[in-house]
Amino acid sequence: MKTIKIAGVPEHFNLPWQLCVENGEFEEIGIDLQWTDIPEGTGKMCQMLRDGETDMAVILTEGIVKDIIAGNDCSIVQVYVESPLIWGIHVGANSKYNSLNDLENTKVAISRYGSGSHLMAYVNAQNQNWDAENLQFEIVNTIDGAVESLTNGSADYFMWERFMTKPLVDKGIFRRVADCPTPWPSFVIVVRNEFLQNNKQSVALILETINHTTQEFKEIPSIDRTLASRFNQKLEDIQQWLQLTKWSQKPLEEKVLNNIQNQLFDLKIIDKKGTFAEIVKAV
Repeated sequence: MKTIKIAGVPEHFNLPWQLCVENGEFEEIGIDLQWTDIPEGTGKMCQMLRDGETDMAVILTEGIVKDIIAGNDCSIVQVYVESPLIWGIHVGANSKYNSLNDLENTKVAISRYGSGSHLMAYVNAQNQNWDAENLQFEIVNTIDGAVESLTNGSADYFMWERFMTKPLVDKGIFRRVADCPTPWPSFVIVVRNEFLQNNKQSVALILETINHTTQEFKEIPSIDRTLASRFNQKLEDIQQWLQLTKWSQKPLEEKVLNNIQNQLFDLKIIDKKGTFAEIVKAV
């Protein structure tokens, strides 16, 4: 049995992985896949990949493209979720801000630098024609940290996946003032290059297994109820999310990568572009 470590956010997108682990599907192919939940998100996972603390990660596309260009020695082996991630833009329940326009030149809570919550603040600023030079950040690490920060006023707004944050809106802790979808596929699967070189067959088997599950995921009986129960969501919210979400079983295409890099470059999130061969590897 080969032990392989993989990391991802503890969110509904990753239930296919949890089901495969729980059902022993990776064990059947001789792999002890050790999944670690990372509530801090993409910035933390980038660091884990750099430090060799995980072999693989299911990670936000924009965050890992930025980090590979910045020297993280890993590669994208596949798109995991093809549909955009819908970022909700949230303020505290008692905030004086009532609309997206009110948030220009205020402070945004982010999980950490290089995270999706950090990079998407730039995308949102561009969408609103704000001067991105004026963006101010408060590092809060997790969604619990964001609750504290928006409640005590040390930050003014927080961007996080809309549906995972919905229970906080329903409870009257946050108010959502707008949405900001990513202009690219939301999640990709990445592998450290050193690990990939020595374990290509095992990585291919993992992808084959997870792809089989994601292809059939929406057809699993009562999957909406399972998701709602596991992630403390209202059934109607999960049903809407399932309609909007499209998993992928395909590699990242060069034209899509070019589009992502061009946008990140225009936003000054990256100061150079990598080649397709440097960022994407076939398995």
